[in-house]
Amino acid sequence: MRYIFTTLLSTAATLVTGAAHAQVMAPAAESSDDIVVMATRSALPANALPLTIDVLDKETLDQQVAIGGSIVDAVANLTPSFSPTRQKLSGAGETLRGRSPLYAINGIPQTAPLRDGARDGFTIDPFFVDRVELIYGSNALQGIGGTGGIVNQVTVGPPVTEGVSGRVLLQGSADDGFHGDGLGGKAAALLSYRAGRVDATVGTAFEKRGVYYDGHDRRLGTDLTQGETQDSKSWSVFGRFGYALSDSARLDLIASRFELKGDGDYVAQNGNHLVNLPTTSVRGDPPGAPATNRTESVALSLTDTNLWGGNLVSQIFFNRSRDTYGGEVAPIATFQDASLAPVGALFDQSQNRSRKYGGKISYERGIPGFEALTAALGFDALFDLTEQRLIATDRTWVPPTDYRSLAPFAQFNLALFDKKLRLAGGIRYEDVRVTIDDYTTLASYGSHFVSGGSPTFNDTLFNGGVIVEPLPGIRLYGSYAEGYTVPDVGRIARAVNTDGVDIDTYVNISPIVSNNREIGMEVKRGPLDASAAYFWSTSKNGSLLTLINGSYEVQRQRVEIQGLELNLAVKTPVPGLTLSAGYAHLIGRTDGSADGVDQVDRDLDGANISPDRLNLAASYINGPISARVQTQFYLARSFERAPGTFNTVYDFDGYNVTDASLRYQTGFGALTLSVQNLFDKFYIDYYSDTVRPTDDAHFFSGRGRNVTLGWDYRF
Repeated sequence: MRYIFTTLLSTAATLVTGAAHAQVMAPAAESSDDIVVMATRSALPANALPLTIDVLDKETLDQQVAIGGSIVDAVANLTPSFSPTRQKLSGAGETLRGRSPLYAINGIPQTAPLRDGARDGFTIDPFFVDRVELIYGSNALQGIGGTGGIVNQVTVGPPVTEGVSGRVLLQGSADDGFHGDGLGGKAAALLSYRAGRVDATVGTAFEKRGVYYDGHDRRLGTDLTQGETQDSKSWSVFGRFGYALSDSARLDLIASRFELKGDGDYVAQNGNHLVNLPTTSVRGDPPGAPATNRTESVALSLTDTNLWGGNLVSQIFFNRSRDTYGGEVAPIATFQDASLAPVGALFDQSQNRSRKYGGKISYERGIPGFEALTAALGFDALFDLTEQRLIATDRTWVPPTDYRSLAPFAQFNLALFDKKLRLAGGIRYEDVRVTIDDYTTLASYGSHFVSGGSPTFNDTLFNGGVIVEPLPGIRLYGSYAEGYTVPDVGRIARAVNTDGVDIDTYVNISPIVSNNREIGMEVKRGPLDASAAYFWSTSKNGSLLTLINGSYEVQRQRVEIQGLELNLAVKTPVPGLTLSAGYAHLIGRTDGSADGVDQVDRDLDGANISPDRLNLAASYINGPISARVQTQFYLARSFERAPGTFNTVYDFDGYNVTDASLRYQTGFGALTLSVQNLFDKFYIDYYSDTVRPTDDAHFFSGRGRNVTLGWDYRF
């Protein structure tokens, strides 16, 4: 077996050597400057906006998903300032530029901000996603939640040819030992039809995931509570139905349903962090229902690219999610209630239930008589109802919480000196109301009565920037943008442990406004594609996750983050060969003392900020052959837990993982061979090593070598 993988590596290395660029997502022949990124809420190209923007096109996305298995893995592999994935169903602790990103599908927010269950990265099968748009840094372009940036998944578009077209995908995967329980497979199909002005696309995808094995050929530990992607099945359906009202106007109805459910065949066996022995999984029958993620979404949009000389985008949507978490008896002290069962004997498990609906409308055009000035006016409305229940005993953990946001906005872009200089700016007004009825906390928090209420918040959010393009392909920019979100209200509400709390005056649920400043430079000339960006962001009343008695609760503290991102891609003299590299350096500090002084004096830990990272890779495209070798180096760092002191328990030693992909286009579909962790590296994952380093029940290793063979046919 090792000979097979050595041969594969040698073959791939012959085709591709060197390194990869995290910010150049599209193929070298396609300039991302010409792409209209829908997440920016503007029809202007990306180079006209003072933002750091990346686009993972379909080819890049499919390649990365074949390696890692999910869109979250694809984004994390290619983006140096994105934290390492946990390889679990939960994305808690996965951040972009040190803050939580907003996941969206066609602009529809997938995050439940009132009770963030960290399942928003798994709400649609990647098979139905045409591209992923990344906008870095805090901003309010999509409303609530984009404090770290925006990860917008754009689903497949309408068919472009008359008649029937489609796609079929078959995949099989295995660990390098070809264990029977480690085998997985996927089958997906998409069928499209277009006749004149009418078009329809429907599809389905099914995936069975086996158990994961680490670099020491041991099963990865099972996180029964938060949920797993290993030992699971997922099923997804998708539909898009469109009608062209005119040459420029379209009406589209898009609906999807996604469910990922654990098989429940394994239980965790504790490791031993003192000897670097990770948690593993053994055959067993976990109590209760297996962890499950289910999301249903429908959206109706009306667009017109030439309405009175401008661009109209409007959308109404409905999104519903039900996230079930696994349960355990003894470790979950939070669920214990002596009135129901002896302490330590009561089993329970929680379920997040979220329902959101809303609408968006915007209109953009050049000002008549002054076409150099482009203006966009719009209005967003979002309504979200979320609760978290304990489903085994039918108790309320997080009370039903109703969120309402109304937000008008305006954006302007002025092009001067033949577009060599651009001035951009905008304003957004957020009017928010949060409603919680009277409730009583769980017995473990003291059974405290909390008076409900409907506190309201409003804020005016600004953004502005300047872009200078002295020569074609050279761009300099500086920007300031304010992002807006609410803390995890559910975690705060459920953890009230004192009497006399009134929701109307409870300061801990006040909004978070983060200020993001950024300066950057991009060079895209000839064979060179390079960029550099320095950013710093602050929030006076930020939100941090802190582990308290086995559950993560929210602390409101000042947060300051700064970072540097460098990217370089070079087309070599060898036809089709591109070498590239990406690097990110992040520093995050918070106010960890209760001295009443508003200053930062403690490092953010691994639940809130990622390690420094260097990405290296090489891509080769020539005729029917395409190949890629990529390595992610996660660099060592120490976390200062108190001013002037270091706690070595929170030292991270770093590790690196190399992946490879080889694709050959035959006359009847494309064959792809992908290998994750090519050298079968053993490592403890970043989250375990920096957040719960002494928790032997959650001391997880990372996935070892895994191979995926796929056949992708389009007609």
